[in-house]
Amino acid sequence: MVTSLKIIFSILMLWIIYVVITTSLQSSLFDQWDYLSSIPWMRATLWDFYANVFVIYCWILYREKSIGIKLIWLILLVFLGSIASCAYVLIALFKLKPGEGVRELFIKN
Repeated sequence: MVTSLKIIFSILMLWIIYVVITTSLQSSLFDQWDYLSSIPWMRATLWDFYANVFVIYCWILYREKSIGIKLIWLILLVFLGSIASCAYVLIALFKLKPGEGVRELFIKN
């Protein structure tokens, strides 16, 4: 199961990075912000995004001991979104010792 999750989250993170880079090359978020902010679904998507950031960040607050690490992950989540989420999960998966499973992902470091 852990190996499957490593593969899935790696593919997902690479896909998100690809989509963000290709979209950034085609269109500037900062140039189109006024237009995008006027679209109700864009506002709903942002609220949805930050709700997910909050949920993931609560997990990080529980797992991590260092305040510095907690703050770094908050910044990464806010600015990188799903890329940071996938990175956090991948790091946690790769830190698992042989024989540990998904259950250990939810245990404090």
